[in-house]
Amino acid sequence: MEKRIILFASGNGSNVENIDQYFQQYPEISLLGVFTNNPNAGVINRAKRLNLPIKVFDKTAFTNGDLLHQIKSLNPDLLILAGFLWKIGADWIRVFPNKIINIHPALLPKYGGKGMYGEHVHRAVKENKEKETGITIHFVNEAYDEGAIIFQEKVKLQAQDQVEDIAAKVHQLEYKFFPKIVHTLLKKEIK
Repeated sequence: MEKRIILFASGNGSNVENIDQYFQQYPEISLLGVFTNNPNAGVINRAKRLNLPIKVFDKTAFTNGDLLHQIKSLNPDLLILAGFLWKIGADWIRVFPNKIINIHPALLPKYGGKGMYGEHVHRAVKENKEKETGITIHFVNEAYDEGAIIFQEKVKLQAQDQVEDIAAKVHQLEYKFFPKIVHTLLKKEIK
């Protein structure tokens, strides 16, 4: 039975490409497209190169129900936030309960919330002299980074690690685990 996923991204789309590559070996999983709120996002060129449908949308379409209606008509099994920075509205949560997942570049509940993404997270981890960091994959609810946790993985940090080093370690975890967890969730749905 075919499973359908949609990816949302605001940045360069490295996780989008990683997920696409992973699911190339699983023809029963369809990537219906990539949606971005950023008309200058690197993910646009990346999606074109990967022959993935790409759609750019604005705040109005995101909040007035137009985009939600479009997405609902595609009948996805999962919506995957892969570096998507806008807060998901309650209307989206109602339509897709426990079907929207996000990856966060830290071990939630630490370093979550509004404004805590990418380099901001890694800088805070460095400034607080954390001995470890990691990733959290979680369901999305109405509050930033507060949905039920699906999976976490840690990585050790060294005192000499700079923000860029921390980011690189976290990206390696993202690339290794995000597609596998998405796949596991889709397989659970099949039963």
